Amino acid sequence: MSYIAPQVKPKFDTLSVGLRNIILEKDVQINTIHDLIRVLEEIVKEGEEDE
Repeated sequence: MSYIAPQVKPKFDTLSVGLRNIILEKDVQINTIHDLIRVLEEIVKEGEEDE
């Protein structure tokens, strides 16, 4: 189960519902904004590999 730290949650909540769902499905720990950025970069990379 994914965890989003309270201090990062406001930034997380600005993302689209679809993107939030993708992140939550990844079963990640997001404790800092840097963790969030890293996960977003992974999603972009995965998307590029699928093309």
